[in-house]
Amino acid sequence: MQRGTRMVSAFCLAALAVAFLLATSAHAQTYSVIYNFAGGSDGATPFAGVTFDSAGSMYGTASAAGRRGYGDVYRLVPGGSGWTFYLLYTFRGLGPQDNDGAGPYSRVTIGPDGALYGSTISGGDGDGCRELHGCGTVYRVSPKPGQIYDPWEETVLYRFGTYDGSDPYFGDVVFDSAGNLYGTTRNGGANLQGAVYKLTPLAGNWTEQVIYSFAGMPDGSAPLNGPVLDQSGNLYGITYAGGVSGWGTVYRLSLSGSTSQESVLYSFHNGGDGLYPTSAVFLDASGNLYGATQTGGADGGGAVFELTPSGNGAWSVSTVYGFSGPGLANSYRTLTMDRAGYLYGTDSMGGAHGQGSVFKLTPSNGGWICTTLHDFTGGEDGGAPYGVLSVNGNGNIYGTASTGGAYGNGVVFEIVR
Repeated sequence: MQRGTRMVSAFCLAALAVAFLLATSAHAQTYSVIYNFAGGSDGATPFAGVTFDSAGSMYGTASAAGRRGYGDVYRLVPGGSGWTFYLLYTFRGLGPQDNDGAGPYSRVTIGPDGALYGSTISGGDGDGCRELHGCGTVYRVSPKPGQIYDPWEETVLYRFGTYDGSDPYFGDVVFDSAGNLYGTTRNGGANLQGAVYKLTPLAGNWTEQVIYSFAGMPDGSAPLNGPVLDQSGNLYGITYAGGVSGWGTVYRLSLSGSTSQESVLYSFHNGGDGLYPTSAVFLDASGNLYGATQTGGADGGGAVFELTPSGNGAWSVSTVYGFSGPGLANSYRTLTMDRAGYLYGTDSMGGAHGQGSVFKLTPSNGGWICTTLHDFTGGEDGGAPYGVLSVNGNGNIYGTASTGGAYGNGVVFEIVR
């Protein structure tokens, strides 16, 4: 996937000015860096966002550097007026003797047992991938008392091969109520167009099953992000490409025992809906799906979309917000929603300085107002945010920027409202 640059949405900036003039009671936002990656043993280039536990500590991954040079898993614990960084596990790399994985791009998920689960984009030395040093892994890390350098230990749950999945990319893993784990791979599968997989725990081991292999057109290809589960156990997700017109899809997998049935809920057609969806989709309390595209839309800079079930298995699509811009840059966009129904997202290469931004979408009079919460400069505040944002119970926003900071290796940031 190519990445370029484009200007920040002029509409978003205009809406910010309007919101400031009209909403005189609005609270100011305070942006701060709470950790600077030094590029040594603590890691570098944090593509993934952070995950909070019930005690308010956050967990994340750095995709590069670390003690062995292949990325790591870390913890940030609040205390006093700051946060304390703890290195939990460092990946060993690519070779057949050190095949625990390399390049963790996804967020960690806290599993039913309290351990951390995630994926790496390479390493693992899986079948058919040895010339590439492996197609990636799914891993579990958990505490290992008495250790100094890696206080948590890693267990590789699965090493991907060419046809059972390859390159999990940004996809977070998700658990169902029975403790099964689901995720996606950008490549691989039976048709080499990407796959959805299931990992089932059995007697201390995990068994992998590809529950769907994408074929490109018309069902989609290259799912960049992991799926989400509804209360009935159905999986929803996006594909970056493929579909009827080749511009990407939103899909549903209905699961029944060991079988699954895929339905394309929507194929993007490069109109006002946008094209090339990059954000993971998520469900609101009413069962509506939200996501964001990389580019296209009525104003060329991508769009935030909503899919609403309209009965008899049909879904209707509407554009929540269209960003302006040349539409030529492949800036990666993420999206999430807080408990109050506000949407938050990142744009990896937009903003006033072309280094990315954090934005908020607020419902207003049947539409949405976009405000920019922070424009990255690429300097000490960071740049190029790729990870999904997290909003805590106080409404404060946390995320990562993959570049910049005091040492140029990325940051973890906080926006206090």
